[in-house]
This record gives sequence, C-alpha cells and structure tokens, in this order.
Amino acid sequence: MATRFVIIGAGPAGVEAASHAASLGAEVTVIERAVMGGAANLWDCIPSKAMIATGAVLSLVRRSEGMGLARLQGTVDLEGLRRRIAGVSEHLRTSVCGLLESQGVRVLHGAGRLKSPHQVVAETADGVHELQADAVMLSTGSRPRIPEWAKPDGDRVLTTRQAYPPPEMPGHLVVIGSGVTGVEFVHMFRSFGSKVTLIVSRQQVLPGKDAEVAAALEEDFLNSGVRLLKGARAEGIDREGDEVVVRCDDGRSARGSHALLCIGSVPNSESLGLEVAGVEVDQGGFVPCNHHCQSNVGHIYVGGDLSGKLPLASVATAQGRKIAEHVMGMHTRQHRHLDYEKAASAIFTEPEIADVGLAEADAFAIGRKIRVTKVPYASNPRALIDGDPRGFVKLLSDPATGVVLGGSIVGRGAAELISVIALAVTAHLKVSDIVESLLVHPALAEALSDAAE
Repeated sequence: MATRFVIIGAGPAGVEAASHAASLGAEVTVIERAVMGGAANLWDCIPSKAMIATGAVLSLVRRSEGMGLARLQGTVDLEGLRRRIAGVSEHLRTSVCGLLESQGVRVLHGAGRLKSPHQVVAETADGVHELQADAVMLSTGSRPRIPEWAKPDGDRVLTTRQAYPPPEMPGHLVVIGSGVTGVEFVHMFRSFGSKVTLIVSRQQVLPGKDAEVAAALEEDFLNSGVRLLKGARAEGIDREGDEVVVRCDDGRSARGSHALLCIGSVPNSESLGLEVAGVEVDQGGFVPCNHHCQSNVGHIYVGGDLSGKLPLASVATAQGRKIAEHVMGMHTRQHRHLDYEKAASAIFTEPEIADVGLAEADAFAIGRKIRVTKVPYASNPRALIDGDPRGFVKLLSDPATGVVLGGSIVGRGAAELISVIALAVTAHLKVSDIVESLLVHPALAEALSDAAE
C-alpha cells in the first residue's frame, strides 16, 4: 500500500512536498482553506513583487531623460494594477492546481486539523472528511502581526495584506517597521508617487543586515524624499478626519493620509489540533523541528513559516522537497541536509539588495579572518549603459584558501546575481573559480568577477 501523506496548507512548502511525494509514489492529500499556492501567491510575495515591477517601470520612465529620451510621463491606473495582480496570482494558482491534478494529488478546500497523531480532519463545504495518515505535514504559514495599540480598518490604517494595492493610492504613507517588508513598501509607494515616512525603531533600516548595505538604501531613500524617523518606536495610531497620526514612544509623531503596519508576522498554529497529537509548540507559536523538518512527533513534519526557520518561499520549497524525500525513505541514501546559513535572500527595493552566507559583521564578531573585496556598480559598463550605476558587489572569502564565504549585492539585478555567489558558497568554490569563468560582456555579472580578483 502506498504511503498515505496528508498535508495541511498548500503554500510553497506544501505544494512542493505534495508534488514531489506524488512523483515518488505516495498517496497524497492536500488541505487548503484559502488559495492554492498559499499566502505567498494571494497576499504576500507575488502581489508585492508584481506591484514593485510596475513601480520599476514608472521609475525607469522618470529616468528616461538621462538615457537620451524626451521626458515621458507615467501615471498609475489603480484598477489596472489591481487586475494585473489578480491575473498573476490566478495564473499561478491555476498552474499549481493543474500540476497537482496531473499527479493524482487529492485536494480538499477547507480547514484541516489533527484529530490524533495519525488522523486528520478536513472541514469542507461538502462535509467533514476523516483521513488516515502515515505521515502528516503542517505548513499553514503565518499572518501579519497586529499590536494591541493598532486597529487596522482597511481604509486608512492598513496591514500589508490590505495594500496590494490599497483602496486608494496614499498621498502620504507612514510605514511602521523598517525590516524587509517595510522597506519594500517604502520603495513601492515612493515609486508610485506617494510621499513616505518610515518609522525606524533602531538606528538603521534593515537591522541585522550589513551596515554598508543599509546605509546605501538609506541614502537612496533620503535622496528621493523619504523621511526617516530613527530611534522611534510606534505606540499608537490616531484617526483625525482623512489623516492618521502615528505616535512614537519618544514624543515624536508622523502625520499622513495612511499608515501601514510592517512589524513582523505570527504563525498560524492555532486550531490545528497540535495538543491532541502531542506536537510541541514554542513560546512564539512556532513548531520546532529537526534537520529533517520533523516535529517532536516523528511522522508529523513542519515546513514554511510555521517551522520558525527563515521565512522565505525558497526555503519553504526546499523544506517541502526534503520532507517528501524523508517521508518516502530517501534519507537512508545519500542525502544533504538544508543549511539555512547558506540561503540566499533578496529585498526588492530600488536598488535591489541581496546577500548570502557569512556577513562581514558576524565574521568580525567571532574573530574570523576574512578577505573583503568591493566593486562599485559605477565601474561596470552595463550599469552605465542602463543608466543606473547605484550600488556595489561585496565578496567575502577565506584569505588562506580563497573559498567564497558570502557576499552582498546592492544594485540592479542583485536578486539574480546573488545566485552565482550562493552557488559558490554552497559548493565551496574559490574566488579563482569565479575569476576564471568567461562571462558575457557587457553584463552586470562582470562585477562579480571583478570583486573576486
């Protein structure tokens, strides 16, 4: 009899696990209460990047004079933008459904929960389904964190999921939170022509990121008119007619037409029946797991945001694949564990930001000797041709062996270029391997070989 594998939550982790396990011969059932592809397709990753792509076109239009064109004008068609986002999300949803259907995966649209360690209940529009499972995967994702002092109304006070796009384009948006999500929204609405104020609770945007990277983004924000309130922690939002006032703990305030909360997320671990199945949950609501993504109950796995690991769709997808292989016994053969410290990440601001592997500050903190090389985009012919020489490539390597340890990129195409450094870090390649690669000219990638010299 085929392994009965039940997955609750069809985000990137759940979809990948279902598809891969089905290809390996498992009998797979997926339970999803919202949309196939999960919040990444419906509310978060894909809609935000679709908006950013539209904003990038507007930014390019505004830079057209510097590229030998007469001044062009670009305005936002809010309804057209809304249709575009919905169309992209629907296309991805349809693709996911078609893939799973072609593989014989059973899909139940509804809420799933554990009834016992080997029993799963799915409550759907056509009734309640009880399923027996040899293995279960929990991948229910997360949702925006809303503090007690904030009361989102979907009108003037928004969560991130109410801003793809918002009911109306903000005249002046106050963004609360300067992490990855916050700075992407700053860039997004700035490119659409909104005034933006960013409340930064610490002394730099992107806390935890390379200081030079953060400084480059801050400089670009300031040059484009973004107001930064550093060292200010929001503690209240007041509605005053058609305006909002965000109050901070140091007495300062920010007034705008809209406020947007970008202060993290909380896992969707409630109502999953974790207690009855004996699955442990930490204080943050996440389900701890080992390097095989197993919870404390061996046949119950966890992937995606619920696992408390890096909240990246790429990481969730990799977890889903590894879980499917473990469920089907492939870990008994050659099997590589996920190394979260080597996961590449990107921030889709303008300029783009991406990094992977060891960070410069972390190396200094542990006393590790490193070689740091940095090349500005301004020396790259393709960046000059494209009219956008902002940014740099920074490469970290072992001075004794030349092995690539990590890197950061600020500039156009960073999210694509970081893949080269990520491969070098994962495969333990040397800087000489990058230097000796015969790259295209002119291309932004040449900055990688220049940094590796």
